[in-house]
Amino acid sequence: MIVGVPREIKQDEYRVAMLPVGVEELVQQGHRLLVETGAGQGSGISDDEYLACGGEIVESPEQVWVEAEMVVKVKEPQAAEIKQLRPGQLLVTYFHFAADEQLTRAVIESGVTAVAYETLRGPSGDLPCLTPMSEVAGRMSIQEGAKFLERPQEGRGILLGGVPGVPPAHIVILGGGVVGKNAAQIAAGFQADVTILDINVDRLRYLEDIMPANVNTLFSDRHTIRQQLALADLVIGGVLIAGARAPRLVSADDLDRMKPGAVIIDVAIDQGGCVETARPTTHSEPTYIEGGIVHYCVTNMPGAVGRTSTYALCNVTFPYIQRIASDGLATAVSADDGLAEAVNVHAGKVTNQAVAESFGMACEEFAARAG
Repeated sequence: MIVGVPREIKQDEYRVAMLPVGVEELVQQGHRLLVETGAGQGSGISDDEYLACGGEIVESPEQVWVEAEMVVKVKEPQAAEIKQLRPGQLLVTYFHFAADEQLTRAVIESGVTAVAYETLRGPSGDLPCLTPMSEVAGRMSIQEGAKFLERPQEGRGILLGGVPGVPPAHIVILGGGVVGKNAAQIAAGFQADVTILDINVDRLRYLEDIMPANVNTLFSDRHTIRQQLALADLVIGGVLIAGARAPRLVSADDLDRMKPGAVIIDVAIDQGGCVETARPTTHSEPTYIEGGIVHYCVTNMPGAVGRTSTYALCNVTFPYIQRIASDGLATAVSADDGLAEAVNVHAGKVTNQAVAESFGMACEEFAARAG
């Protein structure tokens, strides 16, 4: 199979979809690897490293898209890339379709088969390709929150850990999943006062067991959320429904309850955001103020730490890419129901139920089509 690795063109995106070792493994198995020049630069990986592993460095992105049977990316295809998609081509990346109907319809119309990392299920029902990026985003959310709470950044002027005689910041984390757990661990290390909200009592029990004394847990409901918003200096939105739009937990009216200069980091913005007033931002312009509250809603948070994120991502994605390249998608899916859930669009049809429901579209099972 001819596999293409283009350079990411989304603003402030520094990750790359494949490491040199992955290129070497695939080349040794008889595949051709087309790597766009500069693809690994943001992650500190040179063209020479890919060349040494058997990759073919190509100068233009067009060559990658035209020749590759499977294109492996990190972020959803941008406008210039959508124009180059073709029927029958495999595109493997993060799509987050439920947050973007325009993207969804464009991919459907292209005829490409879209394999979405964010809905791929592991043997235990987890989301193995989403987990490492959620870990990065959860940890980053606290360091970004700490920065934007500073007064020069229009925050409240709060030090997360406080000092003797002055209380620490109160951090509210909506969702006790991978993002929430990692955010709480970092916030606890800053000696902040942390509260995690979730609707899964078993998960709250687990978090209560593993977290230090300055992290508390609460069952999440509308009243509790409102009470915590009134106390919060920093709010982390980390809720997730795989493949579907994130639930709205904070309304525009709720901002009136918050302290002026408080900060919201909506990590769920890739899936539409869990805050009504959230709208996508970039690393170049990460924040805006609405209702007196600083909003940070960067859609590709892990992209800022490209090297860490690339290695964390490729560690879990490469086995699936290798299997698809060697066996073909239909065979790989027939042997792995979790991989079947990653096929979101095929031959002009939506093949993931959550994505279909987000836009009122029909859903057609990929396994049945492939068979």
